[in-house]
Amino acid sequence: MTFSDSVRTVALVVACAPLVLLAGCPQDQTASPGSAPPATTAPTITQSSTATPSKSPQTAPSTEQSIDNSAHAFKVQQLINSAEAAYRSGVDNYRAGRLDAARIDFDSAVDLMLTSGMDLKTDPQLADEFDHLLNAVNSLEMAALKQGNGFSPKIEEAPLDTAEDLTFPANPELTAKLKAELQTASDLPLVINDQVAGYIGYFANSPSFHAHMLASMERAGKYKTMIQKALTDQGVPQDLIYLAVAESGFQPQALNSRSGAGGMWQFMPTGAYGLARNGYFDERFDPEKSSIAYAKYMKSLYNQFGDWYLAMAAYDWGPGNVQRAVQRTGYADFWELYRRNALPRETRDYVPKILAAVIMAKNPEKYGLDKMVPNEPVVSDTVSVDYAIDLRLVADLTNSSLPEIVALNPSLLRMTTPGDMPFDLHIPVGTRDVFTERLKEIPEDKRNTWRFHVVRSGESLDGIVSSLHARLSDVVTANGLSPTDDVDAGDELVIPVTVAQSTRPQRYTVRRGDTLITVSDRFGVSVEELRRWNHLPSSSVRPGASLAVAEPVKLAPGTHVRGRGARRRKGVRTVSASVHQGSAHPSRGRTSAKTSGASTATKSTGKKTSGAAKPGSVTKTKKKATR
Repeated sequence: MTFSDSVRTVALVVACAPLVLLAGCPQDQTASPGSAPPATTAPTITQSSTATPSKSPQTAPSTEQSIDNSAHAFKVQQLINSAEAAYRSGVDNYRAGRLDAARIDFDSAVDLMLTSGMDLKTDPQLADEFDHLLNAVNSLEMAALKQGNGFSPKIEEAPLDTAEDLTFPANPELTAKLKAELQTASDLPLVINDQVAGYIGYFANSPSFHAHMLASMERAGKYKTMIQKALTDQGVPQDLIYLAVAESGFQPQALNSRSGAGGMWQFMPTGAYGLARNGYFDERFDPEKSSIAYAKYMKSLYNQFGDWYLAMAAYDWGPGNVQRAVQRTGYADFWELYRRNALPRETRDYVPKILAAVIMAKNPEKYGLDKMVPNEPVVSDTVSVDYAIDLRLVADLTNSSLPEIVALNPSLLRMTTPGDMPFDLHIPVGTRDVFTERLKEIPEDKRNTWRFHVVRSGESLDGIVSSLHARLSDVVTANGLSPTDDVDAGDELVIPVTVAQSTRPQRYTVRRGDTLITVSDRFGVSVEELRRWNHLPSSSVRPGASLAVAEPVKLAPGTHVRGRGARRRKGVRTVSASVHQGSAHPSRGRTSAKTSGASTATKSTGKKTSGAAKPGSVTKTKKKATR
């Protein structure tokens, strides 16, 4: 039997089968992301018992027309099945709290419909399917928005940010009690005085702080071993790891929108910390590299001041400012500067807060932190790449998901690595060999657009080509196939994608009659992507609005950021990273002192100072998946 005969036979069989419709359940049954039990009900896909009967034609259709109609019905059903599968995967990820993965699955389900080449408006079955799919996804997203930031993970407030502008009266009894009860052995000098005791008392009785502190300590498990190594290598006290509790709650992509400080250690965009920042990546958001920079910077501050408390104050306010306060008062001692009001309010509070957090972390059973289960350490393989490669292709090659690759590379600002400089790409542990082997099949100049696919059971070549927005002729040529060849589960396919992201329009002005659906269809993106890129709370859009129709470039914050509480002092200036060695950051909304050099402080404590200061096409045969 020929291939054509096979298609005709299958089409005739399918023509007799009932067609299915997609239906969504009521929105009040929507699951709550991240906390939904297994039995939670989400909008589901159901099949109708019967297809809508068509009117009897006046004349009997020819055999050829019947075959064409049956073939169309077969393609429609295949499309619906594929969309349903992507939607069900999204629901599973949604219920498990994997919101990024859920978003990608839902986008895929919608994109399958929009890029199918079929007329979704005139075909009643497809129109009904598409409407129900959008309603189901939107109902889930609305529930997610009530919990946080839609299908994107929410950046939590740093624990110590919950205690701003507090004043504690002296309480000798509390101070003495804490001194007697708490373990303060540390490689960092720890003191319990009235200021530290006041914060311990406040934090211990604050439910919000306890929740934030608990979440921070759990997240710390991802990076603790790596940070400890960086501190040890530089001879920095291990307990200075807890500055991350104050700065970011151990969130690598934390960003202060007012000051521009970013990353786990809240470095400013300008500063010679050995961290690269460009249009493709910002190493402030790289946990390992930023932690090494933090350890080196803290050691340099200690070398300058000879005191860890002054080093911590300089990290917050800037070494130039602290040095001038030392020179002005004649005291190289943090607590003396504290008593003499020689420090701004935030820096005066910064060090006692850190010490309170360190002491509480060292006494977990007294503060309800002993039941905390740390997150698993982040581990990965690292490959150095000096070419542009799309993260979707990286996920394909390593049998992983796009959110997993993005999470392993938090410093990337785009969905691709740079093409003209080296980049340390992190991939799932144990995948280096398979990544390297499969990558050989992709020409170097195509790695930012092409895809790679391992055939799964039940998939067809047509379906794969359609889902990845490719052309059948390109795929069969690249893989040494013919259009009539079958593909088997486990086959590895190179998927040429012809339209590069860079050639697409970046913005579009909405015209009268446009909807997000028509705009997304025109530019080959999903409705959810348009809403996310343009911060749209709903699917409505007005004529004349300018929409981003390609993923915006997520450049790091500019250096000239001034917000409420921003502080500029006479003689203080902000300079570029190439000539500057200054403070790490203004932690919460001010402009940090930036000096072009590091003056030397008198290394004494509490004593008066003197006041001195490969191109080409790919041809290959089908290949079984690498195990």
